[in-house]
Amino acid sequence: MTLPRILLTALLPFAAGYFMSYLLRAVNAVVAPDLVQDFSLSPAELGLLTAAYLGAFALFQLPLGVLLDRYGPRKVQAGLLSIAALGCLAFAFAGDFLGLFAARAMIGLGFSAGLMASYKSSATWVPVERRSLANTAIMSFGALGLVVATEPTQHLVALIGWRNAFVIFAGLIMLAAVFILLVAPAKDTVGKPAPLRQQFAEMLAILRTPLFWRLAPLLGLTSGVQIGVQTLWAGPWLRDVMGLPREEVGRHLLYMAVAFMVGIFSAGLVADRLGRRGIGPMQVMLGFMVLYLLAQVLIVFRVEGLMFPAWLVVAAFGQVAVLAFPWFAARIGRELAGRANATINFSMFVVAFATQYLVGIVIGLFPATGTGYSPQGYSWALGMFLTAQILALAWYLAAAPHRNAA
Repeated sequence: MTLPRILLTALLPFAAGYFMSYLLRAVNAVVAPDLVQDFSLSPAELGLLTAAYLGAFALFQLPLGVLLDRYGPRKVQAGLLSIAALGCLAFAFAGDFLGLFAARAMIGLGFSAGLMASYKSSATWVPVERRSLANTAIMSFGALGLVVATEPTQHLVALIGWRNAFVIFAGLIMLAAVFILLVAPAKDTVGKPAPLRQQFAEMLAILRTPLFWRLAPLLGLTSGVQIGVQTLWAGPWLRDVMGLPREEVGRHLLYMAVAFMVGIFSAGLVADRLGRRGIGPMQVMLGFMVLYLLAQVLIVFRVEGLMFPAWLVVAAFGQVAVLAFPWFAARIGRELAGRANATINFSMFVVAFATQYLVGIVIGLFPATGTGYSPQGYSWALGMFLTAQILALAWYLAAAPHRNAA
């Protein structure tokens, strides 16, 4: 397959699905005030509601890897997107917290293959030495969904209301599903699929490898915390700690979304360029990860004048774990790429779920202010997860498997 055809058929359709995935993942950061007002939600309930997406998403990652390797990303992604569209409609017409929670979980299930289907197609069609660049390009395209989920969505919600906005999202998701069915390669599996029992056994074997247990805590915590915070708690933080009005919160979230899009693609370019000079993707990832952790320190301690620049760094480099996916999958085996990626993604979204829920619980332990939640509560909650990330980095470096990554 030629390069233009790979881009247009094997990557772009799945990137479109990932675009919608990120839009719906992050939309609660904008509509949270409406949900709190309409349903009288506590901080813990808001965190749990938003995390329902991530919980369903995470729980389906392990069977998803088997499905992708057996049936290919085209069929799996198109079918799951249809479920996400139904979830959006259910969310739009929900009448209570339980209805919102179930609909949000359905949306998360429907988007569970958003990035993994893209990576599976990349592993099938893109040469291994260029996959870090291909994967970060897909993620940066998906980041456009994060951009749309900020100020543009805020304007849409102000114009037609949050319920009607979710009806529109449902229609766009179905268009993405049809696009994938019509354009993506029909033959998108490697070799003859093994029996399901064997595939699940091979997936469990991946989970038992020492490399997985060195890598997963670091990737899961760093990426999971960024997902959990930026797609929910960053908006309330900007309101409560920086004192921004709602319109400015939406604009600052937009800046963070653009930083994410530019940062992740730049990380891919750097990894691609340095890879030609013999520097492996894991070393590049660790370099960006240090900047990411230092930025979190500035946020936790609320360093005046540096807090929002630090948020931009967190947004830009919070997902550099993407550089590890092709490295890990290549060591597991091309035919197991879907399951290898899914095991790592599972750890990320378990952490993302825990972040959204537990941050809400910790914030709720502190007395509310006149405008929202306690700044001190945010610092304790985010500081707790920062400590866990630093410990995971130390655990990873203790074995230093990246020294063999070049």
